[in-house]
Amino acid sequence: MTNSAKPRPTIVIIGTGGTIAGRGAAGNTSSYDAAVLGIQDIVAAVPQLAQLADIRGEQIMNLPSKNMTDRTMIDTARSVARIAASDADGVVVTHGTDTIEETAYFLNLTIKSAKPIVLVGAMRPSTSLSADGPINLYDAVRVACSKDAAGKGVLLVMNGEIHSARDVTKRNTFQVGAFGSPYGPLGLAVEGHEIFYRAPTRAHTLASDFDIAYIDSLPNVQVIYGHSNVSDVAVRAFIECAVEGIVYAGTGNANLPDALIPALHAARAAGIHVVRASRTGSGSAVRNPDAADLKNGWIVADDQNPQKARLLLALALTRTRKVSELQSYFQKY
Repeated sequence: MTNSAKPRPTIVIIGTGGTIAGRGAAGNTSSYDAAVLGIQDIVAAVPQLAQLADIRGEQIMNLPSKNMTDRTMIDTARSVARIAASDADGVVVTHGTDTIEETAYFLNLTIKSAKPIVLVGAMRPSTSLSADGPINLYDAVRVACSKDAAGKGVLLVMNGEIHSARDVTKRNTFQVGAFGSPYGPLGLAVEGHEIFYRAPTRAHTLASDFDIAYIDSLPNVQVIYGHSNVSDVAVRAFIECAVEGIVYAGTGNANLPDALIPALHAARAAGIHVVRASRTGSGSAVRNPDAADLKNGWIVADDQNPQKARLLLALALTRTRKVSELQSYFQKY
């Protein structure tokens, strides 16, 4: 007689720091020390995880995510790729919420695995009277155990919602429901169950042209924020610093003010690629063949927000320097 019991999944939880590893006074939800607890302490605080899977924890760094850099993002991706290639059935990454969307998107573009990869954070430290980290972590592990989560790219799970790494962004400074996507979540994590309603359509993970195994560093791409009375000082400073790309977070439809045009022409003449993105948070900026984009060699970010456009341009620049090919990446991803 054979044992037909379903084997328990193995989930590896990677610790990188953030508020979910934070500690402070019981009544504080915005004034506390982030990145204090280790991953073993975070896991031990949620004993219910043992009911879901065999859990292994691995601490790869412990920092507030405001301090994430391209280097630490690459290091995180290498760790995730290594674990995804092991006997683990899924990977969960605990991360600070300041830049969690950027790390999630970077992983979405560079990890060659269909296994569930889930990022999770918290808006309140572990010592808060109503800490959200434990339930978020439980939900994230639950989703990482789900076969329905496989092949959907990297996910972010917080506040009972399952978001695509491509779309999700932080929209609030302190509320537990701080994250959202312009097109809504992919699904929900409710009452110990995960429910998916849709799937991403843009290329990711196994269908991506990028592979963390071949990425040692990223080209220097910076973001400039658009506003009334904007100066060209930042553009000219980046020319002096020899950056390789500039993403302009423009007003409205990723609009470029007349005052910046000469400096942006100088940037292109210096070989710096320019991307028009929008600061609005939703909607798409579409490249018009009859518009100035084609004539000036500017790239349009489609619906990507400036911080994600920065990452996509940096990755694209590891493959090509042709404007038309760089533009195609924004249409593919």
